[in-house]
Amino acid sequence: GCDKPEVLDRALGAGMIDEGFADPRAAVGGADLVILATPVGVILDLLTQIKQAADSRALVTDVGSTKRLICQRAREIFGEEPLFLGGHPLAGKERSGVENASATLFEHARYVLTPLLPNHLEDERVKAFWGLVEAVGARPFVTEASTHDRAVAFFSHLPQLVSSGLASMTSDQGVEEFLPLDLAASGFRDVTRLAESPYGVWRDICLTNIENIQAALEALIDKLEDMKLHLSDRELERDFIKGFKLREKLRQVK
Repeated sequence: GCDKPEVLDRALGAGMIDEGFADPRAAVGGADLVILATPVGVILDLLTQIKQAADSRALVTDVGSTKRLICQRAREIFGEEPLFLGGHPLAGKERSGVENASATLFEHARYVLTPLLPNHLEDERVKAFWGLVEAVGARPFVTEASTHDRAVAFFSHLPQLVSSGLASMTSDQGVEEFLPLDLAASGFRDVTRLAESPYGVWRDICLTNIENIQAALEALIDKLEDMKLHLSDRELERDFIKGFKLREKLRQVK
């Protein structure tokens, strides 16, 4: 693994890695598989170094939460020796760090793959990685980077901003004087769970998917304004019914 010394010490102590490196170029030398698991901005900065240091037979992939800019940069840098494959496991926790690692994190989760070219899926290195994804319990899902970014703006990035925004807004209202937290019900706790996520990770996600996130926010604002207008009449029921039906469909997605 490659990380800060104190993180490597904890990972080595827990038996999660066999060897630790401070220099990413030293870490990837001779590796068959290189996984870039850093904030998106760091991935973008690392790609050139990794291309130069990685073995020609290696597969380089990432787990960044946005894909368009990463794949665009990789397309400019990588050929087939080494080969780059965009990736994003749709699984995670609101808290990061070695101490929050989970061996079952990927079980039953979609693992998005965004190959730079369709024929890369036939490469033996990609086939081997596909098998690894399945071995940890995840389900590979191939799509284009732009499609991925548009979808996760609604399914991942918007929920994060709603969670953080709701928690922040509630704090602004005066949680001690006017809104005692002892009265916070399970719904509030569920919706604000993601507010525990660190901004350091989400900063790069927002910066690299601005247009899609703005579109999602505008759609939600329009919907909330419409719901606000119908609080006193039966028109509000339409949104409850549509929301219920969407949840029904979601339960059927495997």
